[in-house]
Order: sequence, then C-alpha cells, then structure tokens
Amino acid sequence: MKIGIVCYPTFGGSGVVATELGNAMADLGNQIHFITYSQPHRLDFFHENISYHEVTVKSYPLFEFAPYEVILASKIVDVVKHEKLDLLHVHYAIPHASAAYMAREILKTQGIYIPIITTLHGTDITLVGRDPAFAPVVAFCINQSDGVTAVSEDLKRETLEYFDINRDIAAIPNFIDVSRFRKQKKDHFKKAICPNDEKLIVHTSNFRKVKRIEDVISVFNIVRKTVPSKLLLVGDGPERGIMENMCRELDICQDVRFLGKLDAVEEVLSVADLFIMPSEKESFGLAALEAMACEVPVISSNVGGLPELNIQGKTGFLSNVGDVEDMAKNAIFVLDKANLQTFRKNALNRAKEFDSNHIVPKYLAYYQQILDKNHAFAK
Repeated sequence: MKIGIVCYPTFGGSGVVATELGNAMADLGNQIHFITYSQPHRLDFFHENISYHEVTVKSYPLFEFAPYEVILASKIVDVVKHEKLDLLHVHYAIPHASAAYMAREILKTQGIYIPIITTLHGTDITLVGRDPAFAPVVAFCINQSDGVTAVSEDLKRETLEYFDINRDIAAIPNFIDVSRFRKQKKDHFKKAICPNDEKLIVHTSNFRKVKRIEDVISVFNIVRKTVPSKLLLVGDGPERGIMENMCRELDICQDVRFLGKLDAVEEVLSVADLFIMPSEKESFGLAALEAMACEVPVISSNVGGLPELNIQGKTGFLSNVGDVEDMAKNAIFVLDKANLQTFRKNALNRAKEFDSNHIVPKYLAYYQQILDKNHAFAK
C-alpha cells in the first residue's frame, strides 16, 4: 500500500503519533510518503519504505501571511500523481484536512481519486475548531473525508456533540512502541538529580496554559514537605517564564529543574517515580502513556480521554481540574514505599495494552475498509 501522511512535524502529540504510525506502517512493508514543511523529529530517515516531501513556503510581497494551505494542497497533488498513492492520511483538521480536500478535488478533474482519512487529535476540535473563524471549515472537511478517526472515545463524543457531523467516526487510541520506552536503569542520572535518594517527579508538555503547569508546581510544593523529592519539567513554551518565576517565589528552585525540549524523553522517564498531568483539556494523554510504559504511575486530572487511559487507584489517580490538594494527597500515597512498586507494575501492564502491535493493525484494517468502500463505489 502507498500511503501519504500529512502532519505537523513537531513535538506535539499529533505529529508524534503520525510519525510513529508511518514508521510502523513502513516496517510492515507499506510505502510511506510524509508531506510537511520540515522533517518530523521522530522520522526514521533511513528506512527504505519512507520518503519525505518538503512543502516549501515562499514569501511574496503581496501576502502578509503565506498561504500554506494552498501550497500544501499543490504539493499533495504533485505527490499523489507522481508517487501513485493509494490513500492520504491527514492528522489534525486544520489546515491538513482542508488542504487534502482541495487536492482531491483538483485530482478528480484529472481522473484521479485519492481517498482521505482525517484523524482528529484534540485541540483541532476542542479549541481551534470551535473558533467561529474555523468551525464551518472543520465540520465541512470532516464530513467530506472518506474516513475519520479520533484518538479517544471522549474526543469522538465531543466532535459529534459540537459539530453537525453526518458520518461515522472510528475511535482508535494513540499508541507507543513499548519496547522503546521500557525501563532503562540509568542510576548515574538519577543519582545526579536526587543525590540523597529523593523521589523524582516529572512533567512533560508544551507549556501552554491548558496544561496547568502551575498545578504541577503547586502539587510538588505540597508533596516535598512530606516526601523528599525533586521535580523535572520537560518541554518549553509560553508559560515557562511564568513558571520559573513561580518557583522563585516559592523558593523551591533548588528542587526544580527545567530541561527544555528533549528528543529522548524516555531517558528521563526511565528514572522517574511519578508523572503529573493536571491538564484542563487532554483528548488522550500521550505523555502519560509514555510515562506508564516506563513503569511510572500517573497523577492526572479527570478530563477528556484521561479516564480511558489512567485507571483510578490502579495505575495512578484522577482528580478534578485544579484540585491540587487531592492530587498531592494521591501523589504521597503512590510514592509510599509500600505502594509504589504495585503502581509501577500496573502502569506498565496498562501501557502494554496500547502497544503499537495492538493499535497499528486497527489502522491497517480501517485503511482497507475505506479502500474497499471506494473500490466498490467506483464499480
């Protein structure tokens, strides 16, 4: 099968999942063509079944903002025609689904029909998609796609509730390669951060307001008074400066480190004792799944798709958004030496249910379903 994948080549969840899906599909013998403006950071560059097609954005004096959607659509047309793709899989509704629709309509005038599958990842529906400036286009592109998937049952429900959708949506959860995230004993790294055998608490995100990093710091500030511990904050974004100031005001800088963006986040997670995800919105919680694959229990909010991943009292605990006291109480319970190993074991077992070996076949089956439907329609 020849598959085109359109995604954001960033550290965000949609780009990571799209790239990992392409890598996995290529391993199964499919020819994968990535179409985006820069190389995704987790792309297997040297795989014989993977090709990368750069979308080059040119600057013209006429345009205050470069029309990326139009340029992307033209690139899709070129790749579909010359690589003879069977299917186009676009991740994130805006602008990828709309660009794919435009490309499909152009190709139809040339006697070519390319089926489009759109995967919804979260903020393209819950945040950006609800903006009146984008909502009509988002709904239209969902309805015009040949297939649509969502990364959780909750996101599927929210999409159907908010938009006027006249088609089915398949819920296929995010996944990871558990073998990549399996526990790596790096005692020297842990010892450098926690020289007195403190517990290590970790949070990873893009440091946006919706991630509520101030709650991570507040929870940690409570926990450290009972359980000697350190906090690692992985990632970067608009809230970082504010969070650094918060740590100074609380006088906890000696126990908190900001590591910035990391490619190999598993090296940090492998020595962590607890992961905190207090997000206001979280359609799935890929970062939490990565932590669980490293045997790290999760303290999270109870929003979106998180209850579909984090099992209350087994892999960690869920609390209402903003309830830092409850999160801290649960964190102290999990970190107790009488409980931690059980939570670790449960977290890993849960992560294995989302291993790529279980989820990627669901995508393959869905691809075939859409292709069969289009072949039958063509006849």
